[in-house]
Amino acid sequence: MTEQGLADLEAELERLKTVDRPRMAEEIRTARSFGDLKENAEYHEAKRAQGHLETRIARLTAQLRGAVVIDAPGDASVVSFGSRVAVRDEATGREATYTIVGPTEADAATGTLSSSSPVARALLGSHPGETVTVVAPAGTRQMTVLEIS
Repeated sequence: MTEQGLADLEAELERLKTVDRPRMAEEIRTARSFGDLKENAEYHEAKRAQGHLETRIARLTAQLRGAVVIDAPGDASVVSFGSRVAVRDEATGREATYTIVGPTEADAATGTLSSSSPVARALLGSHPGETVTVVAPAGTRQMTVLEIS
């Protein structure tokens, strides 16, 4: 994962522990005050949400324990993990810029691609000016690497 991805996960875990967990405990206390727990929908919903919260905390903790930070390369002559790469889809002429990141950091809406995605796998190891073939479930596409930073 990238250094930024690690920082984002650490910040999320801290928020879950220091903000969300105490808020959830307060929601459970409030719901308990409504009376009979057998028929108390608010209480059961709060307990369900608490379970989801604790599961997320456990998953993030495990993920951080095994995290390996890989620095973005200083060499902009080849696409590698952490690279920011501008490409052109040869069929449509559409240009896009992507950053190759770990699977947990990927977010297509922000232009970050998982290193295990079909586009990223095709781009890894390529050079500016090179056209690569992307084999994806939706079909095969040709993309030209315009710039790496």
